[in-house]
Amino acid sequence: MGKVNLSVNDRVATVELNRPDALNALDVEMLRELLSVLKDVSNSDGIDIVVLLGKGRAFSSGGDIKTMMSAKNESDFYQVMDCINELVVTLYSMPMLTISAVRGAAAGLGLSLALATDYIIADSASKLAMNFIGIGLIPDGGAHFFLENRIGEDKAKQLIWEGKILSAEEAFSKNIIHEIAAGELEEALDAKINKWLSSPVQAMIKTKKILSDKNRPLLLKVLELEKLGQAKMRETQDHKEGIQAFIEKRKPVFQGK
Repeated sequence: MGKVNLSVNDRVATVELNRPDALNALDVEMLRELLSVLKDVSNSDGIDIVVLLGKGRAFSSGGDIKTMMSAKNESDFYQVMDCINELVVTLYSMPMLTISAVRGAAAGLGLSLALATDYIIADSASKLAMNFIGIGLIPDGGAHFFLENRIGEDKAKQLIWEGKILSAEEAFSKNIIHEIAAGELEEALDAKINKWLSSPVQAMIKTKKILSDKNRPLLLKVLELEKLGQAKMRETQDHKEGIQAFIEKRKPVFQGK
């Protein structure tokens, strides 16, 4: 089994992030594998719903820190960012309805991927965070685009700048997720899937396509701006301090440089 598992049951495809020991942190290999799987599913016939979830106790803790540290030269960094950007556009534009089922942590790039789907169901004990600021970076994976669409520019800025870890209840109250599972996450997910499968799903998909086609140019622009902005942030002393503090498991001391 690879770092991404795919299973298909009738009209539903389930895409599972499979690095449970690393809380499904997204390294380069996993990003590329996920992109390949999503492209294959996008081109498949007979699939109406795609579910994205993480194996084990987390949805995804975000980008893998070791990957960030290994992409030291400019070409490696831009290749990783281009992969992330293509992945996000593919997920956002899939000609199917998409659901993220969040258990445990959905942080950083992991939360960006969840936001790229049409519907987010979270376990009541899950924790969500747009926490790039903690290592002196800006959000990527289209997070600026998705958060502004969901909660508006002002609230998006505050959320990004604070980098606060949100409970499922807080995320729901801020309109970042659509549903908190009342009981088991799997039961809530099955209920949503069954409701959609008994709906005029092709009409729903057509509405999605109209809106995603309209919004794709702006999403592409935001992704490009995130890539360029992230390149600049990687050169800052605050980012280097943020990474060092993460490794040393201490609170970073930022100086605005």
